[in-house]
Amino acid sequence: MKESTRRFLVSAFQDYYSRADATLPPEFTSREWGFVEFSSGQDTFMKRHRAFGSEGELYDYLRGIAPAHAYYSVAYYEYPGAPKMKEKNWLKADLIFDIDSDHLPGDINSYADMLEKGKKETLKLLDFLVEDFGFREVDVHAVFSGGRGYHFHISDESVLDLGSAERREIVDYVSSRGLELSRIFYKKEIYGDAGTENAKIAVFPSDDEGGWGARINKYLISYLSSIAKEQEAVKILTGFKGIGKVTAGKIIDVFADDLQVAALRKGKMDSLVGIKREILETIVKQGVSQMAACVDEPVTADVKRLIRLPGSLHGKSGLRVTALSIDELESFEPLNDAVVFSDRSVKIKVIKPFAVQMKNRDFIVEEGVQELPEYVAVYLMCRGVAEYGSH
Repeated sequence: MKESTRRFLVSAFQDYYSRADATLPPEFTSREWGFVEFSSGQDTFMKRHRAFGSEGELYDYLRGIAPAHAYYSVAYYEYPGAPKMKEKNWLKADLIFDIDSDHLPGDINSYADMLEKGKKETLKLLDFLVEDFGFREVDVHAVFSGGRGYHFHISDESVLDLGSAERREIVDYVSSRGLELSRIFYKKEIYGDAGTENAKIAVFPSDDEGGWGARINKYLISYLSSIAKEQEAVKILTGFKGIGKVTAGKIIDVFADDLQVAALRKGKMDSLVGIKREILETIVKQGVSQMAACVDEPVTADVKRLIRLPGSLHGKSGLRVTALSIDELESFEPLNDAVVFSDRSVKIKVIKPFAVQMKNRDFIVEEGVQELPEYVAVYLMCRGVAEYGSH
């Protein structure tokens, strides 16, 4: 970016930091800090291995340099300001999850659309953390990254000592990696009385057993019960590989019967005898892909990772990195609620056409000199598609 653009952005960020407070992490004096400043050159680099002994010292630093990006370590160190990692003496680390909206499957139509997809994925992950892992909602701290997605921060004592391998296992679980459906649908041996043969019956987890088994039970029953009520039920079911009209009719009969559904909820599959397990697994695979959460594994596994500071600004958008309660997360609108700059007009030179939706307005800008609200001008300059002024 040009020097005039850099100066404008530094001034705008300084004005923000002069009146804003960050959400500091627990034991912030035991964290390593890193910052990236705005640069008018091609090269940018992070100033890291910083440590602060008080809130005032940190805020003075933020207001002084007005960084483009501000980070702190998920790790707690004995000597966080030591210049080499091996000298810091790692103590423990928060459990962090990162969902990048642009890494999610499917088409993305706009920045707003991408962020909405990211929020839905984040809510899926939250369900795993609360329902499967038993974290209290008050212990799961959500953060909008200011850029492409959301983070969850967990500082509960039960996770602080986990190593990278254990953290990867958590990611594997929520993303369904390694899930074996043969362990969901299986044969259970029933021991007969003396003189009688043992028998094997088909079972699968009940809906109150917890874990992926319960999730699959609930999905299968909800999905097929819903289809059984449709006029086009046979047509829908025969769309699955291996399901003919006879099998479709049997599935409809079972899932339209409340008594048989109640038995299935308890894991009893007697009513599905004759329906090939492969057919049920095909249906369930669709549900697993919908229920699994898409999480950035390297972020969670890295026990020395630097993560964005809530309350700071994102230097590639100008949006606020926003801490959110769980109640706030669902209704949060990042392109409205994370906008911090004013409506005053700012003259910029647009380098290439760009479109963005902010504060419930659609902005489609063409090349050339434009006057736009400050919040849009800052966003475009941070994205590198505009320069400050008219030259």
